[in-house]
Amino acid sequence: MDATELPLKAPERLAAVQASETDIVERALIDASTRIPVLMFYTSAIVWLLLGTLLAWLVSFKAHSPDLLGNVSFLTWGRLRPAHMNIMIYGWASMAAMGTGIWLMARLCRTVLRHPLLIITGAAFWNLGVLVGVGAILVGENTGFQWLEFPPYAGLILFVAYAIIMSWAVLMFRFRRGEQIYITQWYLIGAFLWFPWMYAAAQLMLFVVPVQGVMQSAVAWWYANNLMFLWFGAIALGTAYYMIPKVIGRPVYSYHLATIGFWTYALFSSWTGLQRVVDGPFPAWMITASIAAAILTIIPIVTVGLNHHMTMAGNFQLMRYSPTLRFTVFGAMAYTVFGALGILLSLRSIARFVNFTQVHVAYSHLGLYAFVSMILFGSMYYIVPRLVGREWRYATLIKLHFWAAAYGVGLMTLMLLAGGFAEGSNMEDPTMSFNESTLSILPYLRGRSVAGVLMAAAHFIFAFHFGLMLFGLGRTASVPTFLNPVEAEGSETHL
Repeated sequence: MDATELPLKAPERLAAVQASETDIVERALIDASTRIPVLMFYTSAIVWLLLGTLLAWLVSFKAHSPDLLGNVSFLTWGRLRPAHMNIMIYGWASMAAMGTGIWLMARLCRTVLRHPLLIITGAAFWNLGVLVGVGAILVGENTGFQWLEFPPYAGLILFVAYAIIMSWAVLMFRFRRGEQIYITQWYLIGAFLWFPWMYAAAQLMLFVVPVQGVMQSAVAWWYANNLMFLWFGAIALGTAYYMIPKVIGRPVYSYHLATIGFWTYALFSSWTGLQRVVDGPFPAWMITASIAAAILTIIPIVTVGLNHHMTMAGNFQLMRYSPTLRFTVFGAMAYTVFGALGILLSLRSIARFVNFTQVHVAYSHLGLYAFVSMILFGSMYYIVPRLVGREWRYATLIKLHFWAAAYGVGLMTLMLLAGGFAEGSNMEDPTMSFNESTLSILPYLRGRSVAGVLMAAAHFIFAFHFGLMLFGLGRTASVPTFLNPVEAEGSETHL
């Protein structure tokens, strides 16, 4: 079914590509072997997404209306906020990323998924770990470390589940057919190996053999930043490198640029994190090294962005039709903005001004949602029809999902950035009390709640549409669901 995206090419620029029967059969067998495991990951991810969305709504409103449900202990802001973030990180984003990664590895390695029951077992244990961890946070067992709030016993369940899941991805790569290694595989293998290293190191240094004093904060910030870049970011970039060329029917613009982007991304991103503790009680060289690494991430930002842009050159009009392309390109562009903002926030003069404000909340949303989640949505719009044998039923629902999510995350990011800079300015004002500086950003927090309503609508629309696909209620068609009708000119050739 890969060739079904090719009708998007203009008739004067692309002839229809017919895959050989052998390739079609091979892809069908691979998709059949990954169907149940990947759909289980996706279904679990969407359930967690809906739950996280409901908690996000409460968190957003409690930021400017703290008395809302304030007499219920497990619904206080201090418990809801980490529960919401961990659901979005380990429930939604991680499970969607692993599902996409497994399918991509199987396709690129040209091998069926052996022993899928073990991966299903791993997915079940991962869900159990997230459920136990979220429950522990809500009853007050919060470790206090950002994105590591799960208690150690929940972390152990996650680690065991991950070992079961990703060992098979590595095995697929080991027994791949053909010698060529695609850039997507570089990012995926890197992410699969980086995550257990980061997670195990953080757990050991914080809970098993804990480091002392302020070094705990250093470890926590190192983990949080690397989780964003080396886990989520690597899978998202690898997915974009697959989806964009696949949909438009042309190869990546420059493999040399892709190689430079990958290695500089792996090298410099792993040193970042400590710029979040500028002026803290740490050796100056540690913070300076982290700031320098953050600035040097301009190399992968430029090379990856240039590669994606040149690959898309002359084909941007195809975003009118393909949901996969629209979501993926949006996420790829958001990566450039996210990376540039990260460099700006790492500078000492800026960091001193915006630390402990809403700016870093905006930065997290820009990375985890506008960059990573939008690319994952795009991948799901591409992969799910190949697993269920049907096409998405309603183009209108896809457009509503995209625009609600795009406007929602855009408005939320702008509100939090503006509120954060206003908050930082007010805290610098010696004539204004801390309480006054906090109250001054209430309009921005209310604007964030409005953005949250848009994003919630996008998520429930997508969940409904996915449910139709899951229960076999999609369209029985040989062409993908286009966001807009394909022009009559050339439609006979391509459809």
